[in-house]
Order: sequence, then C-alpha cells, then structure tokens
Amino acid sequence: MHRLQFHYSLSRSTSPALVRNPLIDLLKAVNSQGSISAAARTMGLSYRHVWGELKRWEDELGNELLVWDKGKSARLSEFGSKLMWAERQAQARLAPQIEALRGDLERAFAVAFDDHAHVLTFYASHDDALGALREHALNASPGDDGQLHLDIRFCGSVDAIRALNEGRCVMAGFHTLQHPAPGSLAERTYKPLLQPGLHKIIGFANRTQGLMVAAGNPLGLTSLHDVQRLQARYVNRALGTGTRVVLDELLGQQGIQSGDIVGYEQTEPSHTAVAHAIASGSADAGLGIAVAAKAQGLDFIALAQESYHLVCLKSALDQAPVVALRALLQTPQWTTLLLGLEGYTPEQSGQVQPLRTVLPWWDFSKKPSRPRAA
Repeated sequence: MHRLQFHYSLSRSTSPALVRNPLIDLLKAVNSQGSISAAARTMGLSYRHVWGELKRWEDELGNELLVWDKGKSARLSEFGSKLMWAERQAQARLAPQIEALRGDLERAFAVAFDDHAHVLTFYASHDDALGALREHALNASPGDDGQLHLDIRFCGSVDAIRALNEGRCVMAGFHTLQHPAPGSLAERTYKPLLQPGLHKIIGFANRTQGLMVAAGNPLGLTSLHDVQRLQARYVNRALGTGTRVVLDELLGQQGIQSGDIVGYEQTEPSHTAVAHAIASGSADAGLGIAVAAKAQGLDFIALAQESYHLVCLKSALDQAPVVALRALLQTPQWTTLLLGLEGYTPEQSGQVQPLRTVLPWWDFSKKPSRPRAA
C-alpha cells in the first residue's frame, strides 16, 4: 500500500484550503488538453519537464499513467483515471476537515508572525504548577512584554539542566530540599552542572513532597521508616529525576538503605504516574506532590519542604521571552493561582538570584590558604 505525505506552504495571499499533489495537476492538464505538449504550455512548463515528471511518477507508483493509440493523442490509463477519481472523492469528503486543519496551522503560525508574541523553550522536572503557568500564560491578557507561550518538555531535573547547558532550551526547572547542606547528594548532583556567573536562578515556588498512599492510609504509613518496617510496596521515580534525589537524601538522613525499600527499583515517569500506580493497587506508597495525590483521591503525608528553581544562562536574562516570564511570575494573578494549588507557596517568584544565595555550595568569602613554606 502506498503511503500519503502532506505538505503545506506559507504565503501572504488568501486562497482556499487545499491538499494538492503535483501529479494530479499534471494528469488534469493532460486529460483536458489531450497531449503532453499542450498540457506543458498550459502549465507554463517545458515538454521535457512534464514528460520527465510523468515517467518518474510511473516508476514511483509502479503503474502506467498514460497510453497512446497509433495516430491518436495521449490519454490517461485506467490507473491514471482512477487516481483522478480518488482525488475528487477525497477532496469532496474531506474539505471541512482540511479547512479546519488549515485553521489550526494558521493559528499556530500566527505566533511566529506576531512581533508581540514570545515562545520560551523550557525543559523541566515534572511539576503541576508549571502546567498551570503554561495555561495561565496563554489565557492572560498580553502585557507590555507581549503574549508568552511556554514550550515545556517535562524530564528529569538532571536532564533539564543538561538540556540548558547544551543549548536545547532557554530555561530549565529543577528542585531541591530547602537549604540543602554542603556535601549533600543535591550538591554532588547539581553542582557540576551549574556555574556561578554563567547561570542565574529565577525564583518560582516552594512545594511539599510527601508519601502518597491509598485513601484512608490502610497501612498507617507516616514515614519512610514505616515503609521500610512494614515492607510496603514502594514505587520510585527514575534515576536523574529531582524526586529520586530527594528520596535518596531523606533515606540517607534517616539511615535507611535503598535496598531495604521494597520496590525501590520500580519506577514511573511522573508524579501522576506514581499516584496512578498507587490508586490502581499495584503499589502502596510513593514520594510525590500533594496535587498529584489529590487528583487520584489518595491520602498525602507531608515529609519535606523543597524549593523549585528556574535556571537560565545569565546571557538570556534580557531576552524578550525571559523578561516576559519574569513579569508574569510577579503578577498578583499568578500568585493567587499558585496559592490555590495544594502544597505550593510563592518563593521570590520572578526574582533573579545568584546561585550562591540559593544554593550554599559556593562560598567565595573564604580566601584560599597560602601554602606553607618548606
């Protein structure tokens, strides 16, 4: 079976929405003019070009398109006639859908042609507040900085910062326990990826991480020690995600080995997926955010407060999309919306902060000691 491919063109002119194939145009011209030479003149093309295209299409489709009877003009083969019939059928039946598709494409491309619209490519650890921010940006009235469209790709925190450093995005989102201690797993994970003077933190939000458990908490879980002691079936997040880092830090602080957690190696790609696994009965507990637990009708036991950070390169701070994002984060409307999300509070939203102010891993106040003389 032959496969169809669709192409579109960009133009300032107004024209009907059509899905066209150049072969059909050639066949129509030959059919109406009765010869290749006349069809070529009608289309403003050379005889050689039209002839070559028809032969190329015959080779591509494996069927004869034209036939010649001795002393008569060229005419379409049965296959060529059926192609034109199929085209008429499809155009008649699909015209409304084609028009709707054209409308969707035009609305999408309108952003590209709007000088007051900005698109910000964003890689980030999974977070419901970012999803709400994306919708809020679309629905908000354009401010002085223009309409903002957030192109968010959810991934692990580590992958998000790597994408920023590799130039695949302008902004990245990651999270850590509040006030992570020097020497912590968070430092070992994120410090190699971030560089003072090169990266800048933009404040976003504080949020609560905790155990998501079945409604009514049938096992009576209140801590990670309970998960270990009762051998509850745990569902984890993948290696490289911020929540996996948070879990491992909490386990280390409480002296619990990862091998003592049943299901530690079982992973899901998001807070929502973890919540669904628990709601479906395939797991008893997992670390996540309150919004995800509430959406699945689960109980939530708060364990830790964390900061969700936005980070960009210092050179991007003056770019229009970043300026628009910072302005949006500082509006009262966004603050109200964020406070309405379970487990979230604003934290210097939209404010630019140096790395060493937010993450206590760099201390430039200490002068390096001079080497002792031999």
